Amino acid sequence: MRRSDREVTDINSILEIVGRAKILHLGLFDKGFPYIVPMHFGYEFSEGRFVFFLHSAKEGHKLDLIKDNPNVCIEMECDVTLISGGEVPCKYGSEYASVIGRGQAELVEDEEEKIKGLKLLMKNQTGRCFEIDGKMAEAVAVIKVVISDLSAKARRG
Repeated sequence: MRRSDREVTDINSILEIVGRAKILHLGLFDKGFPYIVPMHFGYEFSEGRFVFFLHSAKEGHKLDLIKDNPNVCIEMECDVTLISGGEVPCKYGSEYASVIGRGQAELVEDEEEKIKGLKLLMKNQTGRCFEIDGKMAEAVAVIKVVISDLSAKARRG
């Protein structure tokens, strides 16, 4: 990381960033080009590792790409605010907090794990707990992303 003064290493601070973010950008490989999809997400942090859950239609391009190559990158940000530079363009910037991670994506087949992932997604997106049944879980694909490498940055006023 080039700007080590902006690096966030405290896990509680990283959990706060992830908790405030509402969109996860999923980076996939598409025949030599990056393919990035903004998605709602849920997550858990257990045994020192983040696991993200995403939902999708049961077929489509991103699912095909995951089947071809499960290596993915995730990015999310929150607290983005413009810092004015007045009349000097080079003095403009932003306050922000962000997380970038690399990991492996897989399509969840187990009904209980799909339900768990969908519950986490709804909790993260709405702050509420919902009952999810097998019929609801069957209607969508659930993508599980296990993060192996993660970094976080923040710039605050």
